[in-house]
Amino acid sequence: MVGLLKASNLFTDADRDAIKQAIVQAEQNTSGEIIPVIASASGRYDRAEDIFGLFFSLLCVAIGWFLFHDNAPIDGWSSFNFDLSAILLTMFLSFIIGVLLTHLCPALRSPFITNKEMEEEVDRAAAAAFQHNRLRNTEDSTGILLYISLYEHQVKVIGDDGISARLTHPDWQHICDAIIKDFKEKNYTNGIVEGINLSGKLLAEHFPIKAGDTDELANELIIID
Repeated sequence: MVGLLKASNLFTDADRDAIKQAIVQAEQNTSGEIIPVIASASGRYDRAEDIFGLFFSLLCVAIGWFLFHDNAPIDGWSSFNFDLSAILLTMFLSFIIGVLLTHLCPALRSPFITNKEMEEEVDRAAAAAFQHNRLRNTEDSTGILLYISLYEHQVKVIGDDGISARLTHPDWQHICDAIIKDFKEKNYTNGIVEGINLSGKLLAEHFPIKAGDTDELANELIIID
């Protein structure tokens, strides 16, 4: 989306390499697999765009009515009359402009998106990322996803069945809080590295590395723009 903070713009090659090294280091002591994913946004929120477009069109009609509805011919000269056709045309054009404005400035649609809607979109996108990156297919079901969504300002940690059976919600929340703390200070790379380090410690405690363990998944930051 135009005007949206793009996740790919936040990380240099050096940042991505630092994250990769953090994953490698964290997985040296565990059979678990860690994948960090950062998305520019988790949902499109078309309904919020339409609502803003409707409000914008009504505002434009109200302004047009206030300025022109009493206009009448003066001394034989015609003037613009804000009649039904003008109202309908104004509504149509201003609705399109309003929707386009939300693309240029996504913050305009934020007041029309509920926290519940954002939460549902992030949950859906995180679950899709978990499946897409094959975290469900690790040998001992010890994959863990760190999912960060910039537009929604939300972080989700998802563990596979083997991990979820041993760890609790406070364990996940501790990781989320650490990431959020750094992201609020715009320390994006540090936040992800810290999340990886904390995940590695938990995995090493409950799922120590086994003889013959192999690195099953790629050790890199996944970016979704």
